[in-house]
Amino acid sequence: MNPRHFLLAFALLLTGCDQVTALLADPKAVQREADSKAVGAACRHALRSIEDCYSLNEKMSKAAIFAGWKDMDQYMRDNKIEGIPPQGLKPPEAAAMEDKSGGGTDAKKKAD
Repeated sequence: MNPRHFLLAFALLLTGCDQVTALLADPKAVQREADSKAVGAACRHALRSIEDCYSLNEKMSKAAIFAGWKDMDQYMRDNKIEGIPPQGLKPPEAAAMEDKSGGGTDAKKKAD
């Protein structure tokens, strides 16, 4: 077999291989996408809406957050898993609305 034919056949095989694109991808970009998917999944498990998840993680890829959120949603439905309400920070909009409505900390209520 002619060496040119061998190289041509090898090149054609590689063009259909998904592993080649994975090997050529920037490792930092791959890690950022994986992190964004994990954040989306965590938001879904914590019963956060996708909009809240976007607003809390503005620097992350919205497409990857949505993919993680959607995958976790399907997983939770398939396995009948209940979400866990978030215990930490509130979304910025909810905190601002609470302050406007008169809600807030006990220290504010005592000061009034």
